[in-house]
Amino acid sequence: MWRQLRVVSPLVTSLKSSLRQVPATWSYMEAFSADSMNMAKEKAYSHMKNLFLTFVLGGPGSGKGTQCEKIVETYGFTHLSAGDLLRREIASKSENGAVILDIIKEGKIVPSSITVKLIQDEIESSENSKFLIDGFPRSDENRIAFEKNIGREPDLVLFFDCPEEEMVKRVLSRNQGRVDDNIETIKKRLVVYHESNLPIVNYYAEKGKVHKISAVGSVDEIFEQVQQIFSKYKCLLDQSSNESFPVTSRALHKTMRT
Repeated sequence: MWRQLRVVSPLVTSLKSSLRQVPATWSYMEAFSADSMNMAKEKAYSHMKNLFLTFVLGGPGSGKGTQCEKIVETYGFTHLSAGDLLRREIASKSENGAVILDIIKEGKIVPSSITVKLIQDEIESSENSKFLIDGFPRSDENRIAFEKNIGREPDLVLFFDCPEEEMVKRVLSRNQGRVDDNIETIKKRLVVYHESNLPIVNYYAEKGKVHKISAVGSVDEIFEQVQQIFSKYKCLLDQSSNESFPVTSRALHKTMRT
């Protein structure tokens, strides 16, 4: 009996000692994980600060999308169309997509929380440092939400100025099967454009960030104006091109798990 107790006793002592070490080990692991997470967040924040962001604004049918394609080909930007991101969400048949569809049919602005999240996810998962954000922000609420989440303003704003009659004609003739390409919706969109979009242009104009482009003429004629603008930002564009690989949201989540 006594001999058995003497054999078991060292095991109990060892077990108690191990249990006392667990909290210390766990605290160390938590601290290491927190430090890794903070480093990843700092890298992600630094990357956001060093992006070259361009807002591309203009009414429906002003030719923003066409010019963005040429900018991507010439300067290596990643094109993020707020409208395309929303339409992609609609096509996914998600509950979120159904809500977006109803809002677009009414010609209203999709809530900032939805659009900003879609844009932010695309930026964080991209290897590029230069982004064209097309058709956004469309309201002061959009602007505030974007700057709060991304942590900065755009480097410049391209504003494609086009007469209303020309915009209506272009939208109705492009026949892309979009739910918002009809006369009723285009009229609603133009009202929103004048009431909500133009104040955004004025806001950034006061900060000296807006470059107004006449959106009337051939595609190449309009693009010549765009090239003249980007030539003034060559140093910043080159600096962005030399950016190191960003910390993506996926990488950040992986760090958090480890």
